[in-house]
Amino acid sequence: MNSPGAGRLPAMWRGLAYLLVSLLTAAVALLATPVLIVPAVARAWASWHRRRADRLLGRPRSGPVRAGAWRVLGWLGTYIVTGLAFGLVAVVCAGNAVATAVTVPLWWALPAGTRAGGFAAGVPLTGWGTALTLGTGQFVIFSALTYGLVPPLARLHARITVALLSPSAADRLAQRVETLTETRAGAMNAHGAELRRIERDLHDGTQARLVAIAMRLGAARESLGEDPELVGRLLREAHENTEEAMAELREVIRTIYPPILADRGLVGALTALGTRSAIDTTLDIGDLGTIPAAVEAVAYFTIAEALTNAAKHSQAARTTVRVVRSGDRLSIGVGDDGIGGADETLGTGLAGIRHRVLALDGTVRVHSPAGGPTTITVSLPCGS
Repeated sequence: MNSPGAGRLPAMWRGLAYLLVSLLTAAVALLATPVLIVPAVARAWASWHRRRADRLLGRPRSGPVRAGAWRVLGWLGTYIVTGLAFGLVAVVCAGNAVATAVTVPLWWALPAGTRAGGFAAGVPLTGWGTALTLGTGQFVIFSALTYGLVPPLARLHARITVALLSPSAADRLAQRVETLTETRAGAMNAHGAELRRIERDLHDGTQARLVAIAMRLGAARESLGEDPELVGRLLREAHENTEEAMAELREVIRTIYPPILADRGLVGALTALGTRSAIDTTLDIGDLGTIPAAVEAVAYFTIAEALTNAAKHSQAARTTVRVVRSGDRLSIGVGDDGIGGADETLGTGLAGIRHRVLALDGTVRVHSPAGGPTTITVSLPCGS
């Protein structure tokens, strides 16, 4: 079993590195304030620091900062003050501990009359006894201060950054309106494209087969009693074309609304998906109640696409699917134990999921670090 301090020491080093970088960048920001107040530069600078804070706090990586300009400038001023103050505390604590550890063994090589620093400032170093006693005490004190103060100071600094750079309620509302406007426009374009695709599939496929069936049946009717063999062949071809037309119609219908949803409902459809998956899939489905058909379709396509992506790209051995309803929200989680590194820009699968979900005013979060695992979390509104 790990000791309680086993995770504390790495936290101290992470916090120390974070505060030292903050001290350096705060000094740079103080000197470069005229440049950093340019909105585009300020947002890029703030986005980098927000990502640093997210990493330290173990939060999912944030996108570009979209807070208002005055909010970003307010953060910049606060960052300079807190970065310098907290960074100097880290330097004093850690710097004195390191300086003590280096100078005590070498006290004899220092100029005559050298006096101790830190808490023992002013005491002359006249022998090994004085040097070791004062040095050991001072090293322990500054090490303890570094160990105890640096991690919480670093987390506090990171939380201040996250809080100040998070969008305000007005910013979130504006972003939501912008997102809904974009997704609604995208949904309308996608709907138009889908209608054109269905029309093309029906015209070029099913309609052409129905015309061929009608022609064969007409020829067979005219040949009744004259050429039984021709009539039989025409009827056989018409029957084959009928089956092919039915298969094409089923395929078109499946792309609009999977028939299995109408036959078995969302739970039954997801159970069938898990059974057919190329990867061992564990399903955890709660009591979902009545869900609008549009939400059911998006949930089904989301999970189907996520399982397909996992089978094709993740090299995973297992996937898990969790679907629960809490009030008026349907939450979906799909995870795998694969190699991670999923990137929306490299294909249409994740982008398609996001497009479908955002069109219903839902949210999508993809967490897929290099080395894995990958987790896709979706939340959809489904009525009260």
